[in-house]
Amino acid sequence: MHFSFLFPALSILPSAFAQLNALAQAKGFKYFGSATDNSELTDTQYVAILSNASQFGQITPANSQKWDAIEPSQNTFTYTQGDVITSFAKNNGQLVRCHNLCWYNQLPSWVSGGTWTNATLIAVLQNHIKNEVTHYKGQCYAWDVVNEAFNDDGTYRTDVFYNTIGTEYIPIAFEAAAQYDPDVKLYYNDYNIEYAGVKATSALNLVSSLKARGIKIDGVGLQGHFIVGETPSLADLTSNLKSFTALGVEVAYTELDIRFTSLPPTTSGLAQQSTDYANTVGSCLAIVPDCVGITLWDYTDKYSWIPSTFSGQGDACLWYADFTLHPAYAAVVTVLGGTATTPTSTTAVVTSTTVSASSTGTTVPKYGQCGGTGYTGSTRLKLDEVDGTGGPNDGKHELEGQG
Repeated sequence: MHFSFLFPALSILPSAFAQLNALAQAKGFKYFGSATDNSELTDTQYVAILSNASQFGQITPANSQKWDAIEPSQNTFTYTQGDVITSFAKNNGQLVRCHNLCWYNQLPSWVSGGTWTNATLIAVLQNHIKNEVTHYKGQCYAWDVVNEAFNDDGTYRTDVFYNTIGTEYIPIAFEAAAQYDPDVKLYYNDYNIEYAGVKATSALNLVSSLKARGIKIDGVGLQGHFIVGETPSLADLTSNLKSFTALGVEVAYTELDIRFTSLPPTTSGLAQQSTDYANTVGSCLAIVPDCVGITLWDYTDKYSWIPSTFSGQGDACLWYADFTLHPAYAAVVTVLGGTATTPTSTTAVVTSTTVSASSTGTTVPKYGQCGGTGYTGSTRLKLDEVDGTGGPNDGKHELEGQG
């Protein structure tokens, strides 16, 4: 079974219909949300949509809670930018998925280039988590405690934490987060774990290991950076989610976008993107309340990370860069139980500014990778060659270096 949709490419739904979060919550989701970043909050047209809690009930700070933003020099903590986003969400009655505490990327040089022993780096990791989690205590629905710890072949990613502490840095991070905010949900977050394979198996084993040791882990975030026409099927997505929830954790799609590898998209391509979005949302819907929600990585092509990372690719979001809607928006609405009418008007929901647009939208490159303005590493499209068996990993175009 799968969802299939075909809508006119530039159909726009009236403002009264703009209720992804309201529809999702009516179906048992905790939220339907979006990532954002500080510079985007000066865009009045963007903010008018993002601040509508009927549309988005949850916000993720894409960059402003990462280590380089929070602790740029040792024991100097700066929360100003992160506080802007958490305050924005609070003022709009939106949940916050706080992101993230421990990641190999976007580390200040004093961390990544430091000379550490096992004991000194553990102290640094614990101190960072202590300060940040304490500052945001009570403001976050969940923390992405550890982000992207595995390579695509299922082995541990080598970074300053792994190289110095070994695999134990992960339970240390989770224990520290639990100590300083016992009530917040603690997540492991990664990409290419949305379908069965060696990387998903490693994430499953991590969850099992933490639970066996009595270490708090509440959820797994599956990022969901997909390619149009290569997104797993509804059945495969749902089965994979169930493999995680069977371990006693909740799940969420935390960074969803579905990109075209060539532009402009065709009519059939837009229909396929609609199907791919519908299948992804439908897989979460199939297991609510164990799948708690979906976060778009950002909601508009105007601020998508993809064009600046994958040349010639894009149109991955539910809104075009001019704030008109992809047909996939109506597909998501339908899956969530709304009525996917197709008005003849091409007036955008909010028209406070004017943006020149083509069929591909106006792209303003924002993120050097998945939310990381400073990324200079190995993000690239690659063909998986893990085992050559023709299994679920083989032949998939994959991403390295998400955030």
